[in-house]
Amino acid sequence: MTTTIKLTAAQAMVKWLSVQMTENGERFIEGVWAIFGHGNVAGIGEALHGIGEALPTWRGQNEQTMAHAAIAYAKTLKRRRAHAVTSSIGPGATNMVTACALAHVNRLPVLFIPGDIFANRRPEPVLQQIEDMSDGTVSANDCFRPVSAYFDRIARPEHLLTCLPRALSVMTDPANCGPVTLAFCQDVQAELYDYPKAFFEPKLWRIRRPEPDPREVADLADAIRAARKPVIISGGGVLYSEAEAELAAFADKHHIPFVETQAGKGANSWEHPLNFGSPGVTGSASANALCAEADLVIGIGTRFQDFTTGSWALFRNPARRLASINLAGYDATKHSALPCVGDAKVTLMRLSPALGAHRGPDVDAASRADWLETVARVTAPPPADAPQNLPTDAQVIGAVQRVSAQNSVVMCAAGTMPGALQVLWQSAQGGYHMEYGFSCMGYEVAGAMGIKLARPDKEVICFVGDGSYMMANSELATAVMRRVPYTVVLTDNRGYGCINRLQIECGGAEFNNMYKDCNVDVQPEIDFVAHAASMGAHAEKVGSIAELEARIIAARGRNIPSILVIDTDAVPGTDAGGHWWDVAVPEVGGPERLERARARYNENAAHQRVFD
Repeated sequence: MTTTIKLTAAQAMVKWLSVQMTENGERFIEGVWAIFGHGNVAGIGEALHGIGEALPTWRGQNEQTMAHAAIAYAKTLKRRRAHAVTSSIGPGATNMVTACALAHVNRLPVLFIPGDIFANRRPEPVLQQIEDMSDGTVSANDCFRPVSAYFDRIARPEHLLTCLPRALSVMTDPANCGPVTLAFCQDVQAELYDYPKAFFEPKLWRIRRPEPDPREVADLADAIRAARKPVIISGGGVLYSEAEAELAAFADKHHIPFVETQAGKGANSWEHPLNFGSPGVTGSASANALCAEADLVIGIGTRFQDFTTGSWALFRNPARRLASINLAGYDATKHSALPCVGDAKVTLMRLSPALGAHRGPDVDAASRADWLETVARVTAPPPADAPQNLPTDAQVIGAVQRVSAQNSVVMCAAGTMPGALQVLWQSAQGGYHMEYGFSCMGYEVAGAMGIKLARPDKEVICFVGDGSYMMANSELATAVMRRVPYTVVLTDNRGYGCINRLQIECGGAEFNNMYKDCNVDVQPEIDFVAHAASMGAHAEKVGSIAELEARIIAARGRNIPSILVIDTDAVPGTDAGGHWWDVAVPEVGGPERLERARARYNENAAHQRVFD
């Protein structure tokens, strides 16, 4: 006879989550971010209180941003551990949809547990319920379906016996990894059920390493031997596979240069002689030159996003072929690429012996040297006798670079800094964290906290513009309460400077991006120092590049976040690297500036190769 234990469904869920273990003997779900309200306060809330530190609960300030912290945590730990996030029904749940989409695009594991409407429908329509007049099974939580790797609705207590193992199997699957949403009907959370005791035995979850098909390895080896100008594009999958050393060894042995995407940057140090920087729209000139001439482009753990490929206008060699080493067959076959489906680390270990002693041709090291000289020039501090102009974003990056240490991690998500950092930041191995799959404004402040929680031994430096800071900053208060120290470099250019420059580049008028170009009665004077200090952070205004360097060093002794606000010039770009990006320009109806922009657009679009 099966031995059972009587628990509410919510108690059963948290008890089961508390015993799902990694190979290192740690909980896979380390804990739960929670904001309680109608839909989860009595069921899930009471269950979390009861289980205590066996599955700790942390309070956030906003449902979206506490999920951002969970995402950054999982990304930092290379998908080996994760957090859960629970919210009330209604706006609490829909606040998390953006974060769920962010996790889905970046293939990162987060467990979303929004409260849901009553399964018994007795109080219907319940407070905050979205009613579908043609489908009684729909709730606001159905918004999560297209942005979840797995979605389920817990409408009976016994559903947990199947949906929880399915949830963890997705979150630990290297090919299909992504966010899971379990919409938990609020009345069901409180229902009793006799669960099998065996269901709560500790379970070990391994991150598997699928072997590639030997035939695909052989095909790829043949393609590399036949190539005259091969290049490797190293993506985020290299990090998640922990294949950093294997990629460097492969590049060295077979003398193939590599470039790093936003997600893959920092897999290997910038000092590696075959690391030519980053490709694409915000890439280095040296990387883009290699990619333009390449006859074989070997993607490893990348989904060939438009920024990486220059909207598919970057690879201009008429004879070029694509090859793709990827766990997901969906990604491996994009754009008719020669696929090699398998774990990046294992695949490189199989591919190298198949190539034997083969070495690629000589590589033009001069272009790499030119790139490094350009970086040094644009990031240098202004001369002492220079006019007292506002510093550029490149000079701010240079200041942080000069005082960074081997354990420093820089992070960002949206606006000017992601592109500037990709082309200019010289990353130590493991020293770069960029959310650019979704490029979600508001990720930065919460994401920096998530990184520090995952790696307390690291110095975390968050770059954020004033526009992104204004969108979401409240988790500063959480970091203060939990004593999570990191440094925020807040560059204030008084608006959305990045999009303003894009507007100009596309022939548009400066409109509705910088405060000076907006329909307002009074120009804002936002005191970011006072704002951050009001939440308990250490905050100060920085008046120069030299002062910024000193303040970053001083922040290392604190146990709370440090916010360093510096005014910057919104006009200059990085003056380094770059490539065309497909942003549609109106064909008719504009002034001469639009006509010129459209001519440039047509010229570049002619190089696009969307199918081979």
